[in-house]
Amino acid sequence: MSVTGYSDRINHALAYAAKHHAQQVWKGNSRVPYFTYPANLAVILTRYGQDDDTVIAGVLHEVVSDCMRAGQTREMLEERVGTKFGPAVLDALLAIAERKADDDGIELSIEERKSDVVDRLAAAGERARWIVAASLLHTGGSLLADLRRTAYPETVWGRFSGEREDVVASFRRTVSRLGEVGFHAPIMAELTTVVESLERLAAESSGPAPRLAR
Repeated sequence: MSVTGYSDRINHALAYAAKHHAQQVWKGNSRVPYFTYPANLAVILTRYGQDDDTVIAGVLHEVVSDCMRAGQTREMLEERVGTKFGPAVLDALLAIAERKADDDGIELSIEERKSDVVDRLAAAGERARWIVAASLLHTGGSLLADLRRTAYPETVWGRFSGEREDVVASFRRTVSRLGEVGFHAPIMAELTTVVESLERLAAESSGPAPRLAR
């Protein structure tokens, strides 16, 4: 990767993701374009010295997840993503993309899909685990920053379904799972600090977070 900026391949991925997410905004915050997610994953993964394929996979994480949730097959994604960005990128993303159904064809609920991704981290490669860690760091870090600067924390917690303790427990489960499968990259120290801070803030408040429609 050039020290003067992203490579042409990464810039291509950013442009591709920007087009895909053009009309999307963050759930619970219609002022924030969803493209901030892939852009920030690129920053995080670059900051930790990851290679182009890992950065590109991070940028395209939700593109592929959106396609999987829409019912697109691996063959369709090979044509749409694999031919443009390479099999290494697509393989990493398919390893951690949310699935509509399990290996037996049984449809998964929204919560089951998230648990399924965490369970599959054991079989996922290092690149895929980096993407999960970077995604969690961005989401958790953004939540933490918003909580620290608001006078109305309940509205921030309300971006997530369920009680705030459950939200933080989900972060903790993923961090613990990454450690269990042998992912001990430097990003884990920063990620652990963020999750511990969220746990403290959740403990300081009580009651369910307001629910927003998905």
